[in-house]
Amino acid sequence: MGGAILAVSQFTLLGDCRKGRRPSFVAAARPEEANGLYRSFVAEVAGQGVVVQEGRFQQHMDVERVNDGPVTLQVDSRKRR
Repeated sequence: MGGAILAVSQFTLLGDCRKGRRPSFVAAARPEEANGLYRSFVAEVAGQGVVVQEGRFQQHMDVERVNDGPVTLQVDSRKRR
């Protein structure tokens, strides 16, 4: 394909938004474990011969993208109140 990947860790993927105004991240992995998972992902992708540019783990970054169509939300209806 000739493409590349920009890998940016995103702590908001598992936010629980069932109550209040702010998501809860109590189910998220601890930073040490999350960083290990992120590093493993980057290594796996790079090991497949794909060019990978990385963001910085646990850092605020300005990321510009054009996202025409996909949605970056995880909807989980299994949890009930």
